[in-house]
Amino acid sequence: MFWRGVLGYLPANIIQGVVGFLAIIVYTRLLSAEDFGRYALAFSVMTMAHVATFSWLEAAMARFWAAQRDGADMASHFASLYRTAFIMIGLFLPLAGLTIWLWPMPEGFRLPIAVALLGIPVRCLSKLAQERYRAAGEVRKAASLDIWNALAGFGVGAAFALSGGGAASPLAGLLIAPLFALPFILPAELSEARKGHVDRERLKSYAVYGYPIAASLGLALVLASTDRFLLALFMDEAAVGAYHAGYSIANRTLDVLFIWLGAAGTPALVMALERGGRAQLVAAAKEQASTLILIGLPAAVGVALVARPLSEFMIGEDLRDAAALVTPWVALSALLSGLTVYYFHQAFTLGRRTGWLLAAMSVPALANVVLNIILIPRFGVLGAAWATAASFAVGLVASWAIGRRILPLPLPWTTLMQCSFCAGVMALAVWFLPPIGGFPELMLDASVGATVYGVCAFALNAGGVRDLARRLRSAVQARRAAA
Repeated sequence: MFWRGVLGYLPANIIQGVVGFLAIIVYTRLLSAEDFGRYALAFSVMTMAHVATFSWLEAAMARFWAAQRDGADMASHFASLYRTAFIMIGLFLPLAGLTIWLWPMPEGFRLPIAVALLGIPVRCLSKLAQERYRAAGEVRKAASLDIWNALAGFGVGAAFALSGGGAASPLAGLLIAPLFALPFILPAELSEARKGHVDRERLKSYAVYGYPIAASLGLALVLASTDRFLLALFMDEAAVGAYHAGYSIANRTLDVLFIWLGAAGTPALVMALERGGRAQLVAAAKEQASTLILIGLPAAVGVALVARPLSEFMIGEDLRDAAALVTPWVALSALLSGLTVYYFHQAFTLGRRTGWLLAAMSVPALANVVLNIILIPRFGVLGAAWATAASFAVGLVASWAIGRRILPLPLPWTTLMQCSFCAGVMALAVWFLPPIGGFPELMLDASVGATVYGVCAFALNAGGVRDLARRLRSAVQARRAAA
């Protein structure tokens, strides 16, 4: 199931990556540094509000679908989640409108915040359906929804930005794209929900499971977003824009990779545990951990190595110098975050002990606030990047130490050492390449680095990459023979 998902989600994640980079290129040029900073802050508010309200429903859909029996049990699962979602939407929208009306915010923030909050219920309904697709192994449907939201969201956002929509433009795309997808995905979901009834005991167990996840996601957002608010407090909105630009190019690269692998990996681990037992879970977890390291580690090192030409190519002139400074540190943060969220946190969700997940995230969240307050006044955007990297390192250690007491997951030390060696060889090769600048240097560094790492990893069979290549070749040959 894991590799079927990895291959099935690959096109969607390639598109997500391309669109993510295009968004940075376009928005850092069409929006002023101040508007880009306002957009970054509004996006953070939107993400925090979504996590605080609806994420527990999405987490329950992802975790408990595989445990349901067909018929009335499954119908009750759908009914409980979707009917609760609509009740919460009916409460959320008036409350959000009242908040926007009464909150004494600067006028430049009011429209972006309004558009951001209005999009949350729409994204929740879309996400519920997508989590169901992923849990059921319906890779094509889940991937198609991802592709639509990415392409349509960027197209709408860019159109608004070109017409002078300002900071609200990207957020308008995030609202409109899933809104137009709902007529195609909701009817089937609601049809299943109408067959069942809301089960209060079921909802209680879902809430006990899901709310700690939502709270831990909130703390993760503190890790990822506090720096922007403190930069705005200690410096200005232009500093927020510069930091967010650098953060975006590094984090987006790694985030796309981890989301891709996590979309395939999380349902596979749930299915392995629920229908195969502990032994099958350990085997699946070891394979996934090795794959995360095999792909994620060189990606982080590569982004750090090309920080300067990447910024020159992708980011507007007003923002690129500061962005190049923070990119290597954000790449490290994104690697640590990806390993924590998409591997070490699985111990809490698979073990259904999500309350401990909240405890694991509290330590790095607190550390992040303290470090940002100390470092930003002295070092500006670079201090924010240092604080974030250190906090994610603390978070990884805390999640591993607590999670191993709940559901120990294997640590592929051999893969880590092999991939670290190959990444070191890659870095050495790129270091000696000529600094020709801009897009040509970016392509030269990326192609040479990927080639060197790939040859080294294949020679060492790092993460079982040679074994995987053999399995894929055998599968292709078998398919051709059957055809």
